[in-house]
Amino acid sequence: MNANGFCGVEKEYIRKHHLHEPKENQCSSFLVKHIRAPVHLVWSLVRRFDQPQKYKPFISRCIVQGDLEIGSLREVDVKSGLPATTSTERLELLDDDEHILSVRIVGGDHRLRNYSSVISVHPEVIDGRPGTLVLESFVVDVPEGNTKDETCYFVEALINCNLKSLADVSERLAVQDRTEPIDQV
Repeated sequence: MNANGFCGVEKEYIRKHHLHEPKENQCSSFLVKHIRAPVHLVWSLVRRFDQPQKYKPFISRCIVQGDLEIGSLREVDVKSGLPATTSTERLELLDDDEHILSVRIVGGDHRLRNYSSVISVHPEVIDGRPGTLVLESFVVDVPEGNTKDETCYFVEALINCNLKSLADVSERLAVQDRTEPIDQV
């Protein structure tokens, strides 16, 4: 996907945090999700490198060795139904001020080689209430026997499921929190 279909704010976030430089044998894309929950609540789920199963429906278990810091590795068990059972992932960036998380897949029994993703979380107002704009981008090798379009389609489908689940969990928590409307000036 390119940035042509996005508004100015989204284009700026994409330019600032989500521009990958794919090689010839790679594909790259970015996805956008608007969530009716405040940014602090959405970020509290996204930033948990050690607990992605809190909102990612295809993950059954995650184990992180040692302290949670840049370079930390997590072993993820994938639920059946996907063409994988495990993934080893490294935390590349965790910025609590800018709300940015970057992860690189470094191993596992799947076909996602040289996969790297960035997710950023930004405050916005939706229908007069605190909301969140979530952007997620990735770059990955195109596996032998697949096209760039097929590879991007597959990864985008997984990310869209994760983002929908993130929205569902966040919005459910926001209703429990009873976030107050923002006064319009």
